[in-house]
Amino acid sequence: MHVHGSGRPARALARLTVAALLLGGAGVLGTAPASAATCSDLDFVDARGTGEPGTLGLIVGDPLYTALKKHISGKSISSYAVDYPASLEPGSASKGNADLVTHVTDQAAACPNQKFILGGYSQGANVVDNSLGISSDGALVGGKIVATIPAAIEPRVAAVLLFGNPIRAIGRSVTGTYQARTKDYCANGDPVCQSGGTNVGAHLSYTQNVDDAAAFAAGRV
Repeated sequence: MHVHGSGRPARALARLTVAALLLGGAGVLGTAPASAATCSDLDFVDARGTGEPGTLGLIVGDPLYTALKKHISGKSISSYAVDYPASLEPGSASKGNADLVTHVTDQAAACPNQKFILGGYSQGANVVDNSLGISSDGALVGGKIVATIPAAIEPRVAAVLLFGNPIRAIGRSVTGTYQARTKDYCANGDPVCQSGGTNVGAHLSYTQNVDDAAAFAAGRV
């Protein structure tokens, strides 16, 4: 994984990382991942953004998990925070990719009736992209695909919820079998997901989309 060049995207990402730290404080960055409860009906698997504080992510993951529990009734929902650096270090997104696929594969084997909702914000969206087989290599904080969700488990992925997805800035998106199950939010002017975007603040605005995303997921489970 590389942050390409020293131009606007790299500077914007550095500013976003600082902003995330200011929002939640560096002291929470080492929070241990949430563990999925044994054989819940749904498992929300979320990858936070670069330097994003919070258990699942202060800007998207934590509020999205709350919204999912509000919109989805009659089903138990667990959560899992993808265990990866979420940093600018080389290979960060690929490490998240490996952990996400390992978690989903293990859960699917242990809980034959469990379904999954995948979430990812910023670098976390790259993690999810890779896990679906859509390479984030070449995107801001992207990385090579190291694992993909097995075809036998693919029907159990009920929804994919992405926010500030860096692959969009290089002309890629989720296509194929997962396309209809995916909501991919890119705020206008967000330089991480919109080529030529200049509004760094837009990348921190996705909390406003979590209710819509949860409603979409609720319609698919």
